Amino acid sequence: MMTSRESLTAEWSETLLTNILPGLQRLDALLAQASNLAPETHGPTAAADRFRGLYISQEESAHILNQKPGEPRLYSNGHVASLALSTAPSRLDWLREMFQLSPFDLDIILLALAPELDRRYERLYAYLQDHVGRRWPTVDLALHLLCSDAAARLSHRSHFNPDAPLIHHQLIHLIPENDHRPTSLLSHFMQLDEQITRFLLGQDGLDNRLATFCHHHHPPQASPLLHEATQQGLIGLIDEAWTTGSPMRLYLYGPASAGKRQVAQNAAAFLELPCLIADLSRIPPTLPLAEALTLIWRYARFYKTIPYLEGVDNLTPASRVLLRVHLRQNPHLPLIILAGSEPWPPPDDDPDDVLSIAFNLTDYMQRRTLWQAHLSQYKHNLSLTDVETLAGRFRLWPTQIAQAVIAAANQVRWQAAIGQRPARAHLTVEDCFRSARTQSGHDLLNLATKIEPLYTWDDIVLPAAARTQLHEICQQLVHRHTVLGQWGFGQRLSLGKGVNALFAGPSGTGKTMAADIIANELGLELYKIDLSGIVSKYIGETEKNLERIFRAAENANAILFFDEADALFGKRSEVRDSHDRYANIEISYLLQKIEAYDGLAILASNLRQNLDEAFIRRLAFTIHFPFPDEASRRQIWATIWPDDTPLADDVDLDHLAHQFKLSGGNIKNVALAAAYLAVTAGQAIGMGHLLQAVRREYQKMGKRMSEDEMSLAAARGQHG
Repeated sequence: MMTSRESLTAEWSETLLTNILPGLQRLDALLAQASNLAPETHGPTAAADRFRGLYISQEESAHILNQKPGEPRLYSNGHVASLALSTAPSRLDWLREMFQLSPFDLDIILLALAPELDRRYERLYAYLQDHVGRRWPTVDLALHLLCSDAAARLSHRSHFNPDAPLIHHQLIHLIPENDHRPTSLLSHFMQLDEQITRFLLGQDGLDNRLATFCHHHHPPQASPLLHEATQQGLIGLIDEAWTTGSPMRLYLYGPASAGKRQVAQNAAAFLELPCLIADLSRIPPTLPLAEALTLIWRYARFYKTIPYLEGVDNLTPASRVLLRVHLRQNPHLPLIILAGSEPWPPPDDDPDDVLSIAFNLTDYMQRRTLWQAHLSQYKHNLSLTDVETLAGRFRLWPTQIAQAVIAAANQVRWQAAIGQRPARAHLTVEDCFRSARTQSGHDLLNLATKIEPLYTWDDIVLPAAARTQLHEICQQLVHRHTVLGQWGFGQRLSLGKGVNALFAGPSGTGKTMAADIIANELGLELYKIDLSGIVSKYIGETEKNLERIFRAAENANAILFFDEADALFGKRSEVRDSHDRYANIEISYLLQKIEAYDGLAILASNLRQNLDEAFIRRLAFTIHFPFPDEASRRQIWATIWPDDTPLADDVDLDHLAHQFKLSGGNIKNVALAAAYLAVTAGQAIGMGHLLQAVRREYQKMGKRMSEDEMSLAAARGQHG
């Protein structure tokens, strides 16, 4: 039985015998005839002259002058008309048809190919060129070997013009003999392009230049990525272009995670062809774009591959013009797919025939289908309701959904490997929620503070009306796909599809905790943005900062919590000078961004009366967080302690709630400070520790304890 290596060797040998060997045999015969003519050409004493090339003797000069100008001196009347002539179909024939090559062009290719196969040709070329350093064929050698007279030599120089097929298609590279001195065309060496060499020798695959920014992909089958109607329409266009041979140029634009590459792979899978994925942003600086594009197109034609070029946005304006030119001048490829993040810019000159397709964020039904498709590849215990919850909660792109399922499955495997879960455990909805949260929001990390949700509804003390409104916010986010999608409200709204809310109240009344609870309830990420650090005194900088935040948040699947909203959302003033005008522009700009944001945006303000009424009218929720009354303070004191915290019998929560008018945030600070005082003393938390902590909190707030409070603290044995 033949091994894989033996099979490849046999295939390579068959390719060599079929395509190359007959031509090389004719080349050997031609070189043998030329070698017989060499002594007459170079002179009878040339072979014995040890210093030949270092100087020219009078005898040699006379011999040169006796030769007719321009006459080929190595041509034999008996040689075959074409070295590459073949009766069987070969890759040389394919090159001839593909690039409209003449028999003379094919002979040039064979002359340049020979040293790549056998180095003995280097020695033969050096001998025929009467120079030990000229081991590769020159234009002069080719014309001497293949032309019958001076007129033919002069005529065939046109095969090395810039617009000639060999040079225009970069099949042959002309290399000057010396880079630092003027050289004639005749002295240029002829080097076969690496890609052509590999193709002719049957060494299929990426050459060294393409391998730096390309890879070959064989899609096993198409995967669901688009709306069914969109997918069918796209496949229909591709099928039409492929069957009719009319060139089609597709440009897919959208975020990196939109699945553009998968769409290209789907197109290749439909055509049952591989896909060549080229990242234009990774082209080495040493490789000109024109050469890189030529290599891509040629590879696609050689191996019947669909070229997919991503990273178009990273090209300079001049490079984009060059890309347009290449697309117009390359009609031989029925399908070329381009990709970027921004729309295809209109051309400045002639219109191009590029079909742009925008990749918008998948809707609820798409996301549900994708979750089901990817989850079906793993063992899981998610119900249809769980899948619908994932689809409704996380506005992920197709690639992100696929990666979320893979990440969840890998995490389950790891937990089973370290004994945290049983072997072959099923995926759960919690696993998917956890991995879905990691798929987005990365760009926000440099612009906002990520808060890990910890609190639940039992941790917050609020009036019943405020708690009800918080629950309504959660319900709107849970059911938004039904109202906006199935019930059609989304088609009536250009803005305002997200949820925005104002949390207004004094510091420490639970605004941040409420945002934390909502994030925990919905399983979403929470990002806190301090607006006091966003507002800039420089004109235009505030808008730039806000634009960066909202652009990063577009696909974050996160709750945005704007703290210190008073820094920007104050009442719009009358315009007295340019600063007032620009301040109002900043507020209007943020109003637009808040309304356009599809997720949940929460604004926190200490003083509602400082906010512009026009702004408040645009908010879906305005929730007041009052300063806690005595009953609320008593409830906060009762719930602030963790289960394992030791409390002394003298702790009087009723007295603390009645005597000290503290907000929930202040009470949390007091409880924590008292715990440290108690553990330092080696005691359970007692009333003395609490009163000392209250005193420190008062000092921090700039308040003084009353005489009665200080007396009580002294009576409790307070230290310090």
